[in-house]
Amino acid sequence: MLVLSQYVEEQYATELLAGSTRGIGYLLKDRVAEVREFVDAVVRVARGGTALDPEVVAQLLGRSRKQDTLAHLTPREREVLGLMAEGRTNSAVARQLVVSDGAVEKHVSNIFLKLGLTPSDGDHRRVLAVLTYLGS
Repeated sequence: MLVLSQYVEEQYATELLAGSTRGIGYLLKDRVAEVREFVDAVVRVARGGTALDPEVVAQLLGRSRKQDTLAHLTPREREVLGLMAEGRTNSAVARQLVVSDGAVEKHVSNIFLKLGLTPSDGDHRRVLAVLTYLGS
């Protein structure tokens, strides 16, 4: 199966690669400029090989790195971050999880540390943490 697409659709690429790794390809139309390169890719896939556009690989690896970042968080930290993404304050998170405000502050500090979000006058770490969560 060879997918020829206008742009990288990560969900389709992931599903394609999650199945058999033989006889698959995902190429971007605008990057298949040479007929010979396209025919080579079709033949390679037909023979059980693979043909992946470098941009597809780059986007999938970038997504994996984002997921790896959140993988360092404990389940409780991910839960706290999820509630932060809902716009909850630390006090509201504490009430929801039935823990102290201090426990939530500790989780939030650990989240910032694990996501590499150091204090800065120009950045809002809470917002950056939520954006990382939403982007994963």
